[in-house]
Amino acid sequence: MKYDIVAGQNEAKFSLNGKSFRYEAKGGETLEREFSVEPGGPGRYSILIEGRSYAAAMLPGGGVSVNGVVIPVEVIDPRGYRGRSRGSSTEGPQQITAMMPGRVVNILVEVGAEVEAGQGLIVVEAMKMQNEMKSPKAGKVTEVRAKAGSAVKAGEVLMVIE
Repeated sequence: MKYDIVAGQNEAKFSLNGKSFRYEAKGGETLEREFSVEPGGPGRYSILIEGRSYAAAMLPGGGVSVNGVVIPVEVIDPRGYRGRSRGSSTEGPQQITAMMPGRVVNILVEVGAEVEAGQGLIVVEAMKMQNEMKSPKAGKVTEVRAKAGSAVKAGEVLMVIE
């Protein structure tokens, strides 16, 4: 599988092939390594690369924590699966989904509200961190499926923007 990624401010190409990966930084170095990964709970992983162990956790909104260091990560799957790239289409209805299990802390907009791209929509707490999920485009809120205080599952649709 091949992906374009943005980790922090760094753009790169990332590919997985069985138990090895290749990371090609834009205008920089290329790393190829073998790895193993074991799940450690919902959204948590133990990764072993060249004898070094890394504790990784997926964070709501597209970030990752590696050994306690939070890195904003944007993954662009060329097939379009959950694409969040700057170039991904924002035409048509956009579903705002929970990135991992958590609890809805606050809903910032109501059905019928006009929103701008990047405007905060909903706050979800997961792994003791609160994440404000933002609108991928300017539009109108057509559905709010979540309720403040409710538990949500990874991938659950929280609201829809048209």
